[in-house]
Amino acid sequence: MSFKDHFSSLASDYARHRPRYPDALFQFLAENVPNAQCAWDCATGNGQAALALAKHFSRVIATDASAKQIAAAEQSHGVEYRIAPAEHSTLEDVSVDIYTVAQALHWFDWKQFYAEVRRVVRPNGLLAVWTYTHSTITPEIDAVMRNFYARVRSYFPPERQWVDEEYRTIPFPFTEINAPDFYMEALWNLEDVLGYYRSWSGVANYQQQHGKSPLDEVETELRSVWQNPDIPLPVSWKLHLRLGRV
Repeated sequence: MSFKDHFSSLASDYARHRPRYPDALFQFLAENVPNAQCAWDCATGNGQAALALAKHFSRVIATDASAKQIAAAEQSHGVEYRIAPAEHSTLEDVSVDIYTVAQALHWFDWKQFYAEVRRVVRPNGLLAVWTYTHSTITPEIDAVMRNFYARVRSYFPPERQWVDEEYRTIPFPFTEINAPDFYMEALWNLEDVLGYYRSWSGVANYQQQHGKSPLDEVETELRSVWQNPDIPLPVSWKLHLRLGRV
């Protein structure tokens, strides 16, 4: 089965410049499953969610349809990487306690994916999916970043709509569980922010179509509002989590 591959060519930048999910999220998930034995992280990308799950689960299976993403993922004891699409995982029936999808559900064939979830997750296990959109740094920097996103928005694949809508409108046929708010936090300087931009599929598509990067202009704008570009500033992203009992 083919998959929508927008990140294999960005695997190196993706691994270096994506923010880290908070450990409190994974602790909360582990506390809400009957047994914290086996977790499956689907569309693992650079493996950051899988590595965090490994702190709370005895075994983590991390799958991704992209061989390049798997090759760039960080290795760790307790994490087993496999190349497999979300809809056909190769996992055994009723074998995992929780199934996580970080910033990737919008790419899936939901009907087939949800059938795979029901096949693989144990009774009363969890499906946890989340996304994030705009970061918060300072009002002036945020305004530049949002304007930049608006300029490149049309270069993202159409599935980006579901991210913009914070996953609220994605069909989710499970009994939902309320969860507290979780935030990603980082200390980034200007070069870190520009590296994050380079990992965007919309930026890569713009460059492919126009033969130049759209980052040159926004870098100038950011330097005009970033008092000292070499000094890291606190960056925050709210996670939009949907949590369901399988």
